Amino acid sequence: MTITMGFSPCPNDTFMFHDVAAGALAAAGYRVDVHLHDVETLNGLAFAGRYDLTKMSAAAALRVRDTYQCLSSGAALGFGCGPLVVSRRALTRGGLAQARVAVPGEWTTAHLLFQLWAPPGAQKLFMPYDRIIGAVRDGQADAGILIHESRFALADAGLLRLADLGEWWETETALPIPLGCVMARKSLGERAIAELDGLLKRGIAHSRAVPQGTAAYVRRHAAERDDEVIRKHIALYVTDFSEDLGETGRQALAALERRARAAGIMT
Repeated sequence: MTITMGFSPCPNDTFMFHDVAAGALAAAGYRVDVHLHDVETLNGLAFAGRYDLTKMSAAAALRVRDTYQCLSSGAALGFGCGPLVVSRRALTRGGLAQARVAVPGEWTTAHLLFQLWAPPGAQKLFMPYDRIIGAVRDGQADAGILIHESRFALADAGLLRLADLGEWWETETALPIPLGCVMARKSLGERAIAELDGLLKRGIAHSRAVPQGTAAYVRRHAAERDDEVIRKHIALYVTDFSEDLGETGRQALAALERRARAAGIMT
């Protein structure tokens, strides 16, 4: 059985899904056709129903539950890993209402969190996450939201941290921040979905137990080639929740949905 799967080239995803890309699911009777895209592209492809399994932003995942089911494995969810709001000069939270803000995609969890946290009125400039530091540094935007490995380049870029949206979320909810998750097409059937979920979980556990086995694959696809940045990226975004969302992880996803609906962002 051939399964199409999409995930991002970011180190946390290539680390988690190395075994999948290496063909480890073949022994269970699955051939996996892997496609790598940035998370906002994956969100759009999920809206179109492109892949059987897909990593996507948690905020976008809330919108495809008629056709997709959230897996317990493969999530980017944890504490201390939220998006950072940055700028070249000091800005107040209220001042962002008149600012040009670079955002890493309309359907990203970073955008949803910014909508929940910031006052309305900001002019949003949607762009790939790896262009945001340059856009803020060069004056194309007054502020930006950093995700993935970009958050580790903040000091070198000479930018100021205005807010940590993860810290804000944790203070508000006492829950880990749900950034991304893996969704499975419901048409696969409950049996196949459960089996694939278990296989992904074992693959992630294997990558965590033998991380050196993933190094070449991770580095080949990483936008940031510095080994220490890659190590920090993986340590931050691959957690116990990545192996199993558990009840706490599902509570975090439910809290994100409740707040989005209460704010009128989702109907």
